Amino acid sequence: MNRQTWRGLTLALMLGASAGALATTACAQPPASAPAAKPWLDPKLDADTRADLAVKAMTQDEKFTVIFGYFGADMAPKYKRITQALPGSAGYVKGVPRLGIPEQFETDAGIGVATQGGEPNKRERTALPSGMATTATWNPELAYQGGAMIGAEARSSGFNVMLAGGVNLVREPRNGRNFEYGGEDPWLAGKMVGAQIKGIQSNSIVSTIKHYALNNQETGRFVLDAKIGEAAMRTSDLMAFQFAMEDSDPHSVMCAYNRINGHYACENDFLLNKVLKQDWGFKNYVMSDWGAVHSSAKAVNAGLDQQSAGEAFDKQNFLREPLRDALAKGEVSQARIDDMARRVLRGLFASGVVEKPVKIEAIDYAAHAKVTRADAEEGVVLLKNDKGLLPLVAGARKIAVIGGHADVGVLSGGGSSQVYPIGGRAVQGEGPATWPGPMIYFPSSPLKALKARLPGVDIQFIDGKDKAAAAKLAAASDVVLVFATQWNGEAFDSPLTLENNQDALIDAVVAANGKTVVVLQTGGPILMPWLSKVGAVVEAWYPGSAGGEAIARVLTGEVDASGRLPVTFPASLDQLPRPVLDGDPKTPDALFAVDYTIEGAAVGYKWFDLKGHQPLFAFGHGLSYTTFAYENLKAETLGGALTVSFEVRNTGKRTGKAVPQVYVSPKDAKAIGGWEAPQRLAGFKKVELAPGATTKVSLTVDPRLLATWNEKAHGWSVAAGDYTVTLGASSRDTAAKAQVAVAAQSLPVGLMKP
Repeated sequence: MNRQTWRGLTLALMLGASAGALATTACAQPPASAPAAKPWLDPKLDADTRADLAVKAMTQDEKFTVIFGYFGADMAPKYKRITQALPGSAGYVKGVPRLGIPEQFETDAGIGVATQGGEPNKRERTALPSGMATTATWNPELAYQGGAMIGAEARSSGFNVMLAGGVNLVREPRNGRNFEYGGEDPWLAGKMVGAQIKGIQSNSIVSTIKHYALNNQETGRFVLDAKIGEAAMRTSDLMAFQFAMEDSDPHSVMCAYNRINGHYACENDFLLNKVLKQDWGFKNYVMSDWGAVHSSAKAVNAGLDQQSAGEAFDKQNFLREPLRDALAKGEVSQARIDDMARRVLRGLFASGVVEKPVKIEAIDYAAHAKVTRADAEEGVVLLKNDKGLLPLVAGARKIAVIGGHADVGVLSGGGSSQVYPIGGRAVQGEGPATWPGPMIYFPSSPLKALKARLPGVDIQFIDGKDKAAAAKLAAASDVVLVFATQWNGEAFDSPLTLENNQDALIDAVVAANGKTVVVLQTGGPILMPWLSKVGAVVEAWYPGSAGGEAIARVLTGEVDASGRLPVTFPASLDQLPRPVLDGDPKTPDALFAVDYTIEGAAVGYKWFDLKGHQPLFAFGHGLSYTTFAYENLKAETLGGALTVSFEVRNTGKRTGKAVPQVYVSPKDAKAIGGWEAPQRLAGFKKVELAPGATTKVSLTVDPRLLATWNEKAHGWSVAAGDYTVTLGASSRDTAAKAQVAVAAQSLPVGLMKP
């Protein structure tokens, strides 16, 4: 080993990797040219050809090697991590050195390079805002940049597989993992999550898309049976996956824990074979979620290609000896084993990781902090500003900051996606000490950031645990900022209420001073019994590593408030399709069903529109520090495609960012029929405008957003007729309407590349 390689390994150890795991990686070099004996290493060949050639050269043992994964963290006393895995990692799959096939080093994922197994193995890395926060930017370019950033940190940390790309729709607003996902609308979620996956894979590493499919609540997540019809499924959750995959070409799909119509997702022939591989033509591999495999022959024949962390989480190593036995009995064909190995290899060849082995490198955290801060800023949603309290004005000489540990940091969501912050945890001893904890606050203080931006203003902090003391400080202040938090995480669902008596704290504070701003850090929607009393409400979500700076920049008007809701905030639980959450967390192994036929494809705002419910805050809602006019709406069909154009004008006195939204609906719903709800989101565009400036926006509507699923034709059908195009600032805030005649059209079931 030369001196340069040794120095690389030394840096690897400092960054949290093991010498044993990384010695091969550090010494590996991309093949200059493929030797004649190993033509699959020729990067000039396409991924399919290379995978075919490599599989032909593999022994049976080598094929079985690449379809089975190990967990990368200790689980005392049950499991000791395999030594080749990076410590505290999500997983590891052995490579085939004889053929030049690299090991797979896997990391969770959605907001950055996570650490499993607790603090002894923690990596301190940059965290993006939550997936919900990123989607609230309505800015796919930011989602791409964030994905590229965390993908770069994954590569520089020694990982070549990132378990990112959560696109499950918010069917259940109490779902503890909603913060990881892309909201409630298939077009918005697909475009935003697809952009992030594309950004991750720009680093020549694999990204998954997950959790496929209908993984919409944590209570009973291992056993629940999601009941839903095919048309409804294809028009909602599957459509979100389809849109995201079209934009990103993920190199792996992760199948979910739950059952769908009686069959577990990782042994669901309809999902994996019929839809994913046949209808959509997916060429790469399906990996299981950790603990989601229940069989050998059934799972493999249904389309599962790789078992993840089997020894640690599944009841058996189903894709090892049990699969060999099934092969010997003729329950599984050799052709299927070859196909499994081929798909895994194709994903590796398609990613470029074979030519560009990962290695430990230094990370530019300062540059990455700017990326996550920009994401957090544009995701902050100004929900209410009736009294004009925001942006904070220079006339306020005394400001009270109350609660939420705002003096030291910002909250993050819990579970497998948890990123450990650079500089250590800002708060110790709060929340559960073990998984899905610990509860982590990133050391980015909103209080400090506010003080830096408001020199000369007397800003005082109190933790809010004593309501009387908080009310006293509020009464003596010009403006009050209450930071309220709700911690969500994997493995549990949350009521739509603030914990630790924070509603009572807000009531006490606003009773003392009506000039109260509530700054929320939550994973998704919450109920707000105090809404009518407070002057302003800001939804900051889980804002990531630079969240304190981002919140302060929005509150002070250094940047515009430009986030928009990717999810409906209900006014009460009674408005939900299932007011009572199905399942009992006290009996996690008891089988039960969740009836998604109630709403079908009418998820989120579509359900509220269908039932005529008035939400607390509508999908797409968000205020700005300026005002906008939406004008000159035109809709026409050109070459069979519906195109929409309009103008956006900044009518206010400062620069701001608008998010015009386009919705479509059949003019005569009874005549056309088949729609799940009165309207569907069909397009959006985020635009920045100076005061008085105008810009023209043109959008082409994906024809499937006008279509219904035609089971007989096994494809999409657009009914001829007149359609209404609605332009507005949210699903309920309408600025203009236009009518357009659309011809009948049949569309294929497969992926449509942009």
